[in-house]
Amino acid sequence: MIKTLAALSFLFSSISGVMAQIAPRDVVAALAPSGKLRVAINFGNTVLAQKDPATGEPRGISVDLARELASRLGVPIEVTTFDAAGKMTDAFKRGELDIVFLAIDPVRGADIDFTGPYVLIESVYVVPEASPLKTNEEVDRPGVRIAVARGSAYDLYLTRAIKSATLVREGSGPQALDMFVRDKLEAAAGVKQPIIAFANSRSDMRVIPGRFMAVEQAIGTPKGRDIGVRYLRALVEELKASGFVADGLKRSGQTDAVVAPPAPVK
Repeated sequence: MIKTLAALSFLFSSISGVMAQIAPRDVVAALAPSGKLRVAINFGNTVLAQKDPATGEPRGISVDLARELASRLGVPIEVTTFDAAGKMTDAFKRGELDIVFLAIDPVRGADIDFTGPYVLIESVYVVPEASPLKTNEEVDRPGVRIAVARGSAYDLYLTRAIKSATLVREGSGPQALDMFVRDKLEAAAGVKQPIIAFANSRSDMRVIPGRFMAVEQAIGTPKGRDIGVRYLRALVEELKASGFVADGLKRSGQTDAVVAPPAPVK
């Protein structure tokens, strides 16, 4: 009898735990109004997403988060991949996406409601080895041309912050680096990890020490889905606290990225 009661207690506890994972119907309707969760994955930010070398399928922390969200909503997931954040935001504005993984930015905030950040990453500059530029502050000079990926978080930030240098835009991060080399620009900006990899692959480039900005990566959904974004904000905080985000970064080899500190849920 005691064993039976213990088994029943365990069973009901398990059922309660599963039920707690299932989102309310109004949240599902808000976040996946078409009956499926349309998610954007950006291969342009290798900290968040990478192509599986064997299958070509997307993997990484943003993919992990998307799948966990779809599981909790109880809906199928439809993943669309992009090679640049700007292209992803264009598709978002056309109403083609429910969920995006982007850096928080006031320009994007006009169309997107964000969660608190789940990952913090850095943006840095790369310059030719012989360049006189030694610090991040020195890059903002007349005559300095900075290659950037159009619509990226660092493009949006530098558009506000740069006073004297000139931003030169290309469609994606790799294209911006190609332009930087081809056109002999004075600097290129980008996410720290791919910029370091680029510089390490060459003998004629170096990365300026430090960072020019910290990027707060978050989940975004269209404005007006208030009950949905409240659910997303609570979910992100739960997954940070539980170690889910840290584990996902570790599995995808992104040990330089940092899990964001707790953010208020509102």
